Amino acid sequence: MTRRPLSIRAARAPAALLLALAAAWPVGAQAGLFDDEEARKAIVELRGRFERAQQESSERDARQRELAEQVETLKRSLLDLNAQIESLRADLAKLRGQDEQQVQSGKDLAREIAELQRKLKDQFAALDERMRRLEPQRVSLDGRDAVVEAPEKKAYDEAIGILRKGEFANAAAALTSFQKRFPSSPYQGHVQYWLGNALYGKGEVKEAMTIFRTLVTSTPDHPRASEALLALANCQIELKDPKSARRTLEELVRNYPQSEAAQAAAERIRQLK
Repeated sequence: MTRRPLSIRAARAPAALLLALAAAWPVGAQAGLFDDEEARKAIVELRGRFERAQQESSERDARQRELAEQVETLKRSLLDLNAQIESLRADLAKLRGQDEQQVQSGKDLAREIAELQRKLKDQFAALDERMRRLEPQRVSLDGRDAVVEAPEKKAYDEAIGILRKGEFANAAAALTSFQKRFPSSPYQGHVQYWLGNALYGKGEVKEAMTIFRTLVTSTPDHPRASEALLALANCQIELKDPKSARRTLEELVRNYPQSEAAQAAAERIRQLK
């Protein structure tokens, strides 16, 4: 049975600091917390994230080089057009000193100059638009400002658009793909939250619970953390586990007392009595 997702709003999360934390964590402390197998898994995961970050950096460098080449090509074209305009202006000046038989030719030449100037203006506008699309953009995620790359924003907006249409399976796939493509994106926490909703919508309740709990555990100060706990409690209620749901709701009220989700949680706790 298809379920409706929770309220959908634009979202944002602080970027993952796991790489820096892992690098700074003392070796002795790690040995005390993880066994060898867990340490190897953590190293492999961190190495993968580092390699993906390097790949994203290379892709951005390639896009910047491509843009620089396009700019140089357009500059050369603009210089050629300017040279043509100057040549035509010189010809026009000569025509003005000749007899009336050349007047019409002068008018035609003036029209050509006007057309060349229009094309020049259009090319400048096209260049500005192209550069704007490739430049990093500032976005607001639940009241917090962040700077994201243009492809990042496009991929996130498309995934959220799919979710809003109620296409939960496709939305889950798009959000999962985003996580792999942009592991350090400011959108990551929001992507987790909406992925949990998408999984819940397609009936994968236990998987959704894992996503919601991961979000709260990894980034407890995220703007969507309180809503993630409320969604987790809803999943537990659906799985006929009212005791766990009550503990989750009490955790929500205790840790996020000023949130709107806490008000809803208090009401549901009364209903569970």
